[in-house]
Amino acid sequence: MKKLLSLVLALLMTLSLTGMAAAEETTLTYACFSASGAQEETLQKMIEVFESKNPNIKIDVQLTGYADYFTSLATKVAGGNAPDVFEMNMENYLAYMLRGACADLSDLGIAKENYSEGTLSAVSNDGKLYAVPMSFSTCVLFYNKALFDAAKISYPTEDWTWADVQTAAEAIVAAGDEDTWGFYQPITYNEYYKSIGGNGGSLLNDDFTAFTVNSAENAEVLDAMLARVRGENHVMPTAEDMAGRGDWDLFCEGKLGMIVTGIWGFSTFTEKCAFDWDITVEPGFKDKATFFFANVNCVSPDSKQQEAAAKFADAMGSDPDIVKLRLDASWELPTIADQEKLSQYLEITPPANRAAVFNSMDYAIAPPALVEAGAASEIIGNVFSTLETSDVTAQDALNDIQAQLEDADLLSK
Repeated sequence: MKKLLSLVLALLMTLSLTGMAAAEETTLTYACFSASGAQEETLQKMIEVFESKNPNIKIDVQLTGYADYFTSLATKVAGGNAPDVFEMNMENYLAYMLRGACADLSDLGIAKENYSEGTLSAVSNDGKLYAVPMSFSTCVLFYNKALFDAAKISYPTEDWTWADVQTAAEAIVAAGDEDTWGFYQPITYNEYYKSIGGNGGSLLNDDFTAFTVNSAENAEVLDAMLARVRGENHVMPTAEDMAGRGDWDLFCEGKLGMIVTGIWGFSTFTEKCAFDWDITVEPGFKDKATFFFANVNCVSPDSKQQEAAAKFADAMGSDPDIVKLRLDASWELPTIADQEKLSQYLEITPPANRAAVFNSMDYAIAPPALVEAGAASEIIGNVFSTLETSDVTAQDALNDIQAQLEDADLLSK
């Protein structure tokens, strides 16, 4: 009897140890790029945080520099060796999502309440979640308080629309000298696809099967952009007016009342601007629309460990200890919605209104979902580059772009 009991105990112990070993052997491959060059140590600390909280999951990091990363990842995916989790910037994420290379994470336990509505919308399609936001940058409206004071007008608020910007810009120009300008927002592919989102417009139809560039909603937005830079009373400087200066140079010289640009300008403006400045959420044509420059984590649909992979992707975006490591390292910004966890970033001034950075995420617009985004951007950019001083109407320009995009057959690739 004792011998039988010993055998049973030994068998139970073996099974227990086998189960523990099997659990410990859960390993996820993680391909990433954004840590390369400066944040390898921070990434390793993040991995250690996750593994300490999830001792049955180990992370095999496959870090590649940005220049080689997407070629390397494409080779792995094409060869049937996709990593369990892989990092993407937004443009490449959309191309992979359209190709079916990103798993549907909707029912895999992602804590959606941790992320702002805009960021989740940017990584969703047809009601399904295909990535987890991890880090971001965005653009906001910077403004020169001294020029507003000189024009005797109120500072911008989050309630402003483009109409308010135009009114303020005209007042700033009127109150200044011939080299004082009211506003700067370039007429580019990126600024355009974002801005039309604030008027219910888009470059593509809802199922991404046709271009809608020359819609009435889109033409209305381009008309407003052109009005800023054309004519004797324009409020935005042309290339000739800028005389070789950049938009940031003009702002730092105190010659520009407002500029839409990235939050990566904080340190430069703090160092070079000899006047008080602040920021607010970028006004939209009618509704607000802001950039979502982001890195996200996707899970391969071929992964045999999707639940564990989703848990890791979620942690990299919202685990409080991982968020703190990112903030401590000044490695972009986390995409979490809870501003209390971001207090150390919000306390740094200038700008005083840093909360606007995170408020902007509620209005995030993702890039157009195009497999051939580069080709579309080039076509649109080439036409836009001719409009600053020409008399081509917005509608005619968009009709031209529509025809070129259709001829290029970019949606069938």
